[in-house]
Amino acid sequence: MQAQLIIPEVEAYNAAMQTGRPAKSKRSEFGARLHALREAAGLSQTQIADKLGIKQPTYALWERRTTAISAIQLQALADAFGVGIDALFIDEKVAAKRANGPTGKARQLFERVSKLPRATQQRILANVEDALTAHEVRKAS
Repeated sequence: MQAQLIIPEVEAYNAAMQTGRPAKSKRSEFGARLHALREAAGLSQTQIADKLGIKQPTYALWERRTTAISAIQLQALADAFGVGIDALFIDEKVAAKRANGPTGKARQLFERVSKLPRATQQRILANVEDALTAHEVRKAS
């Protein structure tokens, strides 16, 4: 009987695998956004660095540590990822959540009102509507 080599077919890499070696330290918020944008674009650090005309270790430092980046480099980064400069600094999902509804004390009050019985909510909202209408009339005069 002759020995047979049995090698299971295993996919070496797939899209869900993390690229690069594990980090020793946590990324800055800016670096985490750069990393997420680069991963979403399916690009390596070397590819982005080539687009920006810099070396890969320099770009890697931008993803890892808080560093000073010139306005020209920021614009080049935004262009490379196909986003606006603000997307490099602002998490759009968080910004969208913050943009909805009242903030601060007003939000807390309306959350408390939402827990009251419906009839009580309607009386409170009627008072709020009356106050807003009165304010708008005074403002228009």
